[in-house]
Amino acid sequence: MSPTETPTRTPKRVTVSPLRYPGGKGLLYSRLRSIIRDNRLTSRTYVEPYAGGAGAALGLLVSGQVEEIAINDLDSAVYAFWRAVVDEPDEFSQLVRTVDLTVEEWEKQREVYDTAPRDNLLQLGFATFYLNRTNRSGVLNGGPIGGKDQTGNYKIDARFNRDTLLERIRLIGLYASRITVTNHDGRDVIKRYADDANAFIYADPPYFEKAGSLYMNAFDGAGHQSLADGLNLAKSAEWVLTYDNVPEVHSLYAERRRVLFSLNYSAHRVMKALEVMVFSDSLRIPADIRVAGDELLKAGVEV
Repeated sequence: MSPTETPTRTPKRVTVSPLRYPGGKGLLYSRLRSIIRDNRLTSRTYVEPYAGGAGAALGLLVSGQVEEIAINDLDSAVYAFWRAVVDEPDEFSQLVRTVDLTVEEWEKQREVYDTAPRDNLLQLGFATFYLNRTNRSGVLNGGPIGGKDQTGNYKIDARFNRDTLLERIRLIGLYASRITVTNHDGRDVIKRYADDANAFIYADPPYFEKAGSLYMNAFDGAGHQSLADGLNLAKSAEWVLTYDNVPEVHSLYAERRRVLFSLNYSAHRVMKALEVMVFSDSLRIPADIRVAGDELLKAGVEV
């Protein structure tokens, strides 16, 4: 390296989301940042039709990479969480400060999650958050960390650092006026924003493999096909899509440009997975993403 050259550094991941999601989109922060900067999209509304933990969206917002974000989730409980934490951050924070971290409280919150009116956003949203932070791997239909007898190596409070979570909620409150939260089918959200010249869409739908264990609203074959039909029709819009690296994805998006990438997951056990990033025709693929994908191909990774 010559004295005038500057080493390339991977942007540090910005963690803002209070939710735990296995392999969450926050891990894609640096790649999405590259796409946004390379395509001069910083003034656009960043849209996540399948928000989940919304890790990338929040990271990009608070680090100044985008002006506004629109996060959508079809799951009424996840939607309730985002509406509650965006609309009522003070009330939500008070619950975080005072709630008990016990199996008895877990049982209460589980009951609320199962039976609370879907329009009681604060009650349902907090129960969703509580289970996410106290369940194994953050999976909402899982059991508490350490088991109900609390004999595991980790206890129910292992992922519930009140100070850290309160700071994240405070940050979200500061940016609340720039966050739109909706509860629609992700395909309808894509259709709505595809014709918006001020939107950049990042779609991260339920994947093909192990979808039932990771998502509350998994797709069937028709769902994947319907999503592909919509995105392929919107090829001139500015969107990027990520999926698991399976033959169906390469078939559904055969006419679009696709790049492989690797990602570390933490659901049940730490593992590295190969995934595919699909680009709309109007987007430029940043050199760092393209080169990394080429290196995986050269290493003999099957597509």
